[in-house]
Amino acid sequence: MKAISLFSGGLDSQLAVRLLQEQGIEVLGFNFVTPFFGGTQTIEAAARQLGIELVNLDVTEDYIPGVLQNPVYGYGKNMNPCIDCHAFMFRTAGDLMQRYDASFLVTGEVLGQRPMSQNRSALNAVDKLSGYRGWIVRPLSAKLLPPTQPEERGWIDREKLLDIQGRGRTRQMELAEKYGVKDYPSPAGGCLLTDISFSRRLKRVMQYHDSPQVHDLNILKLGRHFYLQDNKLLLVGRNQGENKRMEEGALPEDILLKVAQRPGPLGLLRGAEATEADLVRQAAAIVARYSDAKNEPRTTVKWYHPGWEDQCELLEVTPLTPAEVPSGI
Repeated sequence: MKAISLFSGGLDSQLAVRLLQEQGIEVLGFNFVTPFFGGTQTIEAAARQLGIELVNLDVTEDYIPGVLQNPVYGYGKNMNPCIDCHAFMFRTAGDLMQRYDASFLVTGEVLGQRPMSQNRSALNAVDKLSGYRGWIVRPLSAKLLPPTQPEERGWIDREKLLDIQGRGRTRQMELAEKYGVKDYPSPAGGCLLTDISFSRRLKRVMQYHDSPQVHDLNILKLGRHFYLQDNKLLLVGRNQGENKRMEEGALPEDILLKVAQRPGPLGLLRGAEATEADLVRQAAAIVARYSDAKNEPRTTVKWYHPGWEDQCELLEVTPLTPAEVPSGI
């Protein structure tokens, strides 16, 4: 008997796997990957710790239009469409059960742990929207929920499942010690859609892009963000690591900016043309503001397209004062 687990690598999802393994059920982990969650080394390490195979599914192409932009049940506190998201994952996993020779689905969800997305009504909505009602097992709270098909068919012993509910973590911690689960992330979750700052940036992008692409979303994780004239986006790196990631992720048409003779951040101007001289100059003055040249009356900023730094153009600018810098987002 094999089950597919929606595997986040968190403590609850690890414990759900352990409970099924204890009953002799083989578990295959599905990790869903988008620009907002999934695909981390922590998740892979958790799967290795449990001895299960992990399948990473990049669902970005379907997730953005099918869930993020049009959630049936709306968003949570920020840009997190949790009910629709969970239903999408179950539907996707359920549709793949036959391919992977699996018989049912499993998740580490706990009744009442998240008041908005894991109450009884929300769990029922997820089951209905997924199209796999009765085939989703929640081992940590199973005794508090209606019996599922795997329980009724005798594939799982319901008496060996649990009745955990609420936001407390005492029982999970005890189970972690019992099963030797030592490495797991905090319960805060790894979904950027629940983050207020990221959500604010995402809302802005979705105002101007009917179909945002992966490269539009990946840069939301990086730098300080400024929207200049005509909603052109300027990113300014906050540290060396961000500077490197911005340079690696730059598009051929992006404009990169650096102060020429002083330490400072990388700037990335997206959506602008090289002929828009006033816009490039404004971006250069902002980048200079965050460099070691910020208190100098004038400084030189070089700008270029990715891969063409040796053919850069130079601009003499006055670094903006704090009051002159546009509001960031």
